[in-house]
Amino acid sequence: MTSALGNLSPRQRALVDQWLPSATVERDHSWGLTATTVLEMTRAGSRFIVKAGGDDDHHIQRELHAHLNWLRPWTSRGRAPDLVHGSADAKLLITRYLPGELVLGSEHAEDRSTYRQAGELLALLHAQSVVTDADYERRENEKSLAWLNQPHRIAATTVARLRAEITTWPTPPATLVPTHGDWQPRNWLVHHDVVGVIDFGRAAMRPTSTDFARLAAQGFRRDPSLEAAFLDGYGTDPRDTNAWHRNRVRAAIGTAAWAYRVGDEPFEAQGHRMIAEALSSSRA
Repeated sequence: MTSALGNLSPRQRALVDQWLPSATVERDHSWGLTATTVLEMTRAGSRFIVKAGGDDDHHIQRELHAHLNWLRPWTSRGRAPDLVHGSADAKLLITRYLPGELVLGSEHAEDRSTYRQAGELLALLHAQSVVTDADYERRENEKSLAWLNQPHRIAATTVARLRAEITTWPTPPATLVPTHGDWQPRNWLVHHDVVGVIDFGRAAMRPTSTDFARLAAQGFRRDPSLEAAFLDGYGTDPRDTNAWHRNRVRAAIGTAAWAYRVGDEPFEAQGHRMIAEALSSSRA
């Protein structure tokens, strides 16, 4: 597995050798759809995760920021990995290995206890700080329109409808909190029935409801009892009708266009379904 280190840049490889001398690669966890390399390594009986970004990566910096500023409510409970080393310039970070089975594709994906714990964890993250951003809505509208200008397979008639709707949306001040950005079973682990969290490459200040988007399109849609359990853990439902609709549309566009760009056809199909469902209940 040492060959997996060949995906790292010379600077990244040098830092890994400096930070984890004589460490051994045990497993390559890289997703394969992006240029990010994720390696499980061992040194002196301890296990680590090494994550290295490619030349155009901007996720490692976000992940480091999350570790340094927002993850204490989770790491203090053993529910997220501890940061060991990191360099934003080198696009490299090393964390301690967080044991557990990935929830996605496991029996835990249909367990209400998993969703209740996930709701509790998310509430801890969101409760840390609050800011008001007068420009957030405008920026997000521009991002969605930019996605529509890039290559994708969204039907032309749908694109026209999306553009027409987005340009009419209001842009009120938004209340932002620390968010995970990809809150779903793909980034949850279960170890001895306790849920943990990984992958903070999309962490940023956003409205609380943005962390509900993936779940609304997946588990909540499939089983309303999972949604009820999640809300029970979270403590409330922050999805304001109009702002939630705008977020659903934006998330749908981003999903369909990004998945097309990286060649993830199942995720792209989910994005197209999300667009159709959001437009079928169109309101802003």
